[in-house]
Amino acid sequence: MIVGASLAGGKAAETLRDEGFDGRIVLIGAEDELPYERPPLSKGYLLGKEPREKAYLHDAEFYAERRIELRLGTRVTALDPAGHTVTLDGGERLAYDKLLLATGSAVRELELPGSDRPQVHYLRTMGQSTALGAVLRAGDPIVIVGAGWIGLEVAAAAREHGCDVTVVETDTLPLRRVLGDEVAAVFRDLHVAHGVEFHFDSELRELGGIGDRVTHAVLDDNTEVPASAALIAVGVVPEVTLAREAGLRVDNGVVTDAALRTSDPDVYACGDVASSYHPLLDRHLRVEHWANALNGGPAAARSMLGRQVSYDRVPYFFTDQYDLGMEWAGWFPPGGYDRVVFRGDPSIMDGKAPEFVAFWTRRDRVLAGMNVNVWDVQDDIQRLVRAGYGGTAVDLDRLADPTVPLSTVLD
Repeated sequence: MIVGASLAGGKAAETLRDEGFDGRIVLIGAEDELPYERPPLSKGYLLGKEPREKAYLHDAEFYAERRIELRLGTRVTALDPAGHTVTLDGGERLAYDKLLLATGSAVRELELPGSDRPQVHYLRTMGQSTALGAVLRAGDPIVIVGAGWIGLEVAAAAREHGCDVTVVETDTLPLRRVLGDEVAAVFRDLHVAHGVEFHFDSELRELGGIGDRVTHAVLDDNTEVPASAALIAVGVVPEVTLAREAGLRVDNGVVTDAALRTSDPDVYACGDVASSYHPLLDRHLRVEHWANALNGGPAAARSMLGRQVSYDRVPYFFTDQYDLGMEWAGWFPPGGYDRVVFRGDPSIMDGKAPEFVAFWTRRDRVLAGMNVNVWDVQDDIQRLVRAGYGGTAVDLDRLADPTVPLSTVLD
């Protein structure tokens, strides 16, 4: 049984069949949609450049042919690990031998005056992306609360549709906790060059309007910003209610070992909801990105089948904003590096996105790397990250020198 018909859950079901499992597979999802990938919701689908179906992992026939029972539009309301059963929202009880939790995350919501108006949007589901896309196509002004990945990707999409965009952020730079000041400034400058107005060190106090219509946003310093709609993008929280009420160990997610087993030997967890022990990083880590769902689902499936699994993928994510394409690999805690090494010039010139690679290092060891409009270097970056966490230092001058192939830096 797989609870969560997400990318992670769908890939787990697919892998079970690919690995030869011939028993019953039940895939339960709260949404009515087939399992789908979420990056298009803030990228291609939101922009209207990709059809809805492209986000789907597979069509309905795929699951039917592989005897994967889809129970969509269905919520699991209770999990009984001792009895090996789940209870569905209609009261039905189902038994399982092994169960995978792939329940993902839910958006953080803001409660403030005006936040219940219908023009206030969140972005987590296909339906929410459809509704937000209609707003952007109208070209009206929008205020975005939160300058994280979702907030910035929607800001780029909104500007492409001709909307006036205001971003309100409590921190001093976008993505500063993730990237640090040096690289966060690149994303600020990119969006400013494309006409986005930022309000840093600011909070949204109220969404003002007439009747049930949003007309403006009021910030904590009484600044009023014109807006016909708002996107709240202040992060997500793992969907752990089911696990917590079942008595599983929960700590910023459902806690698992490196084989993605929870504190109950017959219950596993993967994707956004899982806080898994990472052998390379030697810590528990919860990763909220596409690649973790894509790779974590198959790893969990193999573990459920008794295969030897040690899930140690280097955390990876990507973004597309305007003419900037980026890939990132690695991890460090906020402020956990002592130097950023740039290979190339990160400056925004004439509004155009730069081409560079950045490395976050500590004691000459690479903790993370990001390639911006530079391609076919991810394998080298991930090798450097693995080496860095393995204790290997590198020559930072060679790391910064674009004439030195990245593949030879470890030499």
